[in-house]
Amino acid sequence: MTHDIINHLNICILELDDQLRLLFLNAAAENLLEVSGNQVRDHHIGDIFQSAGEIESIVFDSLTTEQSFTGRKVRLELVSGNIITCDYFITPIRNEEGTNAILELYPLDRYLKIDRDESISTQQQITRQMIRGLAHEIKNPLGGIRGSAQLLERELPTEDLRAYTEIIVDETDRLTALVDRLLGPKSLPQPSLTNIHEVLERVRTLIELEADPNLEFRTDYDPSIPEVSIDPELMVQVVLNLARNAMQALQDSTSPCLSFVTRIERQFTIGTTQHKLVAKIDIVDNGPGIPTELKQHLFYPMITGRPDGTGLGLSVAQSIVHQHQGLIEFESRPGNTIFSIFLPLELSL
Repeated sequence: MTHDIINHLNICILELDDQLRLLFLNAAAENLLEVSGNQVRDHHIGDIFQSAGEIESIVFDSLTTEQSFTGRKVRLELVSGNIITCDYFITPIRNEEGTNAILELYPLDRYLKIDRDESISTQQQITRQMIRGLAHEIKNPLGGIRGSAQLLERELPTEDLRAYTEIIVDETDRLTALVDRLLGPKSLPQPSLTNIHEVLERVRTLIELEADPNLEFRTDYDPSIPEVSIDPELMVQVVLNLARNAMQALQDSTSPCLSFVTRIERQFTIGTTQHKLVAKIDIVDNGPGIPTELKQHLFYPMITGRPDGTGLGLSVAQSIVHQHQGLIEFESRPGNTIFSIFLPLELSL
């Protein structure tokens, strides 16, 4: 099989000599590993990874024993800092000059992402169904309590006693409003073709009115993004929730900065559907980051890292974006937290 044919394969293939130097990478491997074959040829395999101890060791064992090896779900950290998860297959091939190794990499990140997204979506659907059932059971007695308090108020002889029934009515109204917020938006999106940057600028204006004067705002917009089929009011609610969370996370930062960034992503998978084009909207802050113990459950109702938070904003935002066939993801470490909204563009074209 010639290198020209191998270059047209979707499988990532690397050829190494007995010193673990790279003799050949096909096009798929170049894309996956984010390197140029010409630039890394004759380099040691360790030069294209920040951490590749397991692969190096197993390739060396394969060359020494002349046996094939198979591995699953190995995590490889690239020089760029990105981490990929792959299955691999190593085949030793004897030739006139010695023994070379063929390393095949099968990236799993897309499939792992699909499984993770489906799992999260299923769990959130179950949670929402439980909340709906619980909300029904709560709102019925709340209505009875409120009505009884209003009837009692009419029978009380003095104004100071009526103050107690007013408290009962106010608190039942507050609990009813909380239950309604748990249920999320009451109506389906009313989509129309919208410039996503108009949504972001509207949110930026609102946040600037609330924010500390020291908060720096940055925007980095891709003007090539076409209009997106969204409900603009609901999407303002989504971005506003994320931006307010970011602003509140920056309260104790010495040089707080909040950024809005837009880009086009190609061949992006949402759920089980691969979209040719999606709009990516990033809300970025340089705050302390999200606590590790919250990351796995951040989009569930009542999960919050703030003492005064309700934990409903992100759950509602995720629900709205799902109604738009989109997705919210986040990455967070101290000094850099990014919430990304992905919205299909082909629905708008």
